[in-house]
Amino acid sequence: MAKNKKLKLGTIIHGVGGNVSAWRHPSVPADASVSLEFYKKQARIAEEGKFDLVFIADGLYINEKSIPHFLNRFEPITILSALAAVTSHIGLVGTLSTSYSEPYTVSRQFGSLDHISGGRAGWNVVTSPLEGSAKNYGKPEHPTHDERYRIAEEFLEVARGLWDSWEDDAFVRDKESGVFFDPSKMHRLDHKGEYFSVQGPLNIARSRQGHPVIFQAGSSESGKKLAAKSADAVFTGHENIEEAKAFYKDVKDRAEALGRSRDDIAIFPGVGPIIGETEEEAERKYLEFANLVTIDKALEYLGRFFEHHDFSQYPLDEPFPELGDLGSNSFRSGTDKLKKNARERGLTLREVALQTATPRGEFIGTPEKVANLLQRWYEEDAADGFIIYAPTPDALSDFVTHVVPLLQERGIYRTEYESDTLRGNLGLPIPENRYTLDANAGVSVNG
Repeated sequence: MAKNKKLKLGTIIHGVGGNVSAWRHPSVPADASVSLEFYKKQARIAEEGKFDLVFIADGLYINEKSIPHFLNRFEPITILSALAAVTSHIGLVGTLSTSYSEPYTVSRQFGSLDHISGGRAGWNVVTSPLEGSAKNYGKPEHPTHDERYRIAEEFLEVARGLWDSWEDDAFVRDKESGVFFDPSKMHRLDHKGEYFSVQGPLNIARSRQGHPVIFQAGSSESGKKLAAKSADAVFTGHENIEEAKAFYKDVKDRAEALGRSRDDIAIFPGVGPIIGETEEEAERKYLEFANLVTIDKALEYLGRFFEHHDFSQYPLDEPFPELGDLGSNSFRSGTDKLKKNARERGLTLREVALQTATPRGEFIGTPEKVANLLQRWYEEDAADGFIIYAPTPDALSDFVTHVVPLLQERGIYRTEYESDTLRGNLGLPIPENRYTLDANAGVSVNG
């Protein structure tokens, strides 16, 4: 079916990779996770491909079993600010936790990035799944899954209020009269809630796109509820098109039930295309990558999703162990899916570990095959766009060189940017300042 907007694309820049052994691949610079030149090169390739955004993931807890990329990597706001200086159109989206941050600081950080980039900032709102995060922030315990999402909901409410601290014409800057700003257009938030007390105003004004774009990555019930209410876009992951279509419909229905348009929220499944001139070449590339992972490393990777559980204690070739509620207070949607899949398919621990560490998605093959799949998912309402996970540095370049032109020829993907702001390229409206709205409506507001 035809859609109102064209297909959207983003990419995650993951340093030495989201795979436990990706850093061993010959094409991966061993220091990529802390190489500004690497990040700049990947961002420029994505911008050449007219991608909507680059995405930087993050986490707040590591140990000796963490993925190598997680052990030594850039903080998102810092690296995105650097990328803002070497790009001009592509959106810059970073992960930041609502469970271990303060709304005033976060609002200021993303407000600053939005100005530095000329209106291209996006915030991937996460609640920090790893229980060990509490140990790094002086907290007695990690909040429960549901409480983390209640915190996130109030956090977002505060952030959006702070971003409206200044009406768009508040700063007069009249040197002759000496009037720098109009005090009537500065507003204190005076928020007092269950988790936060914030007076305001924020010490940075709105950018050209009004507010940074809000992304959300949780797929649990709590995550979908937050996304439907507050997100502009959702990062998600699905093994097949039917699963993706069900998720797409669910989130869009929830948003519509809250009075939003279905076009107000974009769904971005993550996919890892591996491109070859032939099916055989693409398969060889996948195996070259997958064979770097030993079973020991795969077990460690699997353990991360289950609160760093030690899976080495179980027999490898017997059915996946019964884990009860383990994982429910961390990556809930992911661990629920892993347990359900293992149970229904009768998988062994070895099979689950290797499939999790080296997922073999369907987006592996010739450029035509990958373009066909992307188009099908898009046109059958399984996705509004995709986050491209490039398992090797060359994979992103291959996608831009060989798949993007096919999508453009089919008329479903842009040939030029529509805007130089992230909201503009995603087709999202600029949120009007709440105080300006109230004033135009004749409503009396304090502050």
